[in-house]
Amino acid sequence: MVKPQGQLLVCERWMLPGAWQFPQGGVDAGESLEQALFREVREEIGLLPEHYRLDECRSGYRYLYPEEVRFKKMRKHGCHGQEQTYYRCLVKEGAPEVNVHQRPREFGAYRWIRPEEFDLEWLPDFKREVYRQVMMDFFGVKL
Repeated sequence: MVKPQGQLLVCERWMLPGAWQFPQGGVDAGESLEQALFREVREEIGLLPEHYRLDECRSGYRYLYPEEVRFKKMRKHGCHGQEQTYYRCLVKEGAPEVNVHQRPREFGAYRWIRPEEFDLEWLPDFKREVYRQVMMDFFGVKL
C-alpha cells in the first residue's frame, strides 16, 4: 500500500516485535491472484478494494527457507520456499485508516514510511534479497 504522498505501509508482526513487513498472504484454491490480494488486504488491514487501486504487479520473486524453517514448513505445508507476486496498491483519497486489529490477528502495529526508510534488518535473512529487489523494482530504492 502506498499513500498519495508516496509513503509505504509496513506492519509489525503480532508475535514478533521488531519484525516489520508488507501485508502478504497465500492464494486459496480456486482464487485468482487478484482475488487473493483483495481477501488478504481485507483480512490483514481492513481495507476493501474500493479503498485502493492496483498500480503495478510483478512476479517471479523467489526464496528458499533455511534448513531450520524448511523442516517446519515441509511438515506443515510441504514446501521448500516461496515464489511471490507483489502488487503496488495506491490508497485512494478518503480511504479509512488501516486497521490491524483483525481476527485472526496478524499484525500488532503499522506505520507509513518513505521507501528508503525500509530497514532490511526487520526481516529474516532469507527474505532480504527479495525485499531488496522489490524496493528497487517498485520504488527505485537501493537498500
